Amino acid sequence: MKVILLENLRNVGAIGDIIDVKRGYAKNFLISQKKALFASKQNISEVEKIKKDLNKKDLEKKKQAKSIQEKVQHKEFKINKRCNEAKELYGSVTPTDISKILIDEINYEINPSQIQPLNEIKSIGVFKVLLNLHSEVQAKISIKVTPEETIK
Repeated sequence: MKVILLENLRNVGAIGDIIDVKRGYAKNFLISQKKALFASKQNISEVEKIKKDLNKKDLEKKKQAKSIQEKVQHKEFKINKRCNEAKELYGSVTPTDISKILIDEINYEINPSQIQPLNEIKSIGVFKVLLNLHSEVQAKISIKVTPEETIK
């Protein structure tokens, strides 16, 4: 299925690109998230007209992403989790948990789908996490997992 991209997407394409993707990806993600339009002749001419506006919006998003990157780049965030004697967590630290920490610490919501732990976080220690803030802007942070005090 051919679609026209309405924003820059990493490993997919840039604004205004006409790409061929699988029907499910187009309908369930790109079109439903308003990241793309079906590539009809009418939509192609419409996108050409609004391409400058889309580029301005993308530049604003990129500027905002860079400011967030400056706030969080190479910083360490702490999370307390319950663990056993072998320092293994009951469960794991998920991107949703990391998103909540970032809301508390920097007052900015980062979608859990933009958070990419480099390794599974299932034990006590320091772990690297990659934040995909924009298609061209990434930030690396550290998550320090500490044992939660046990209640006796």
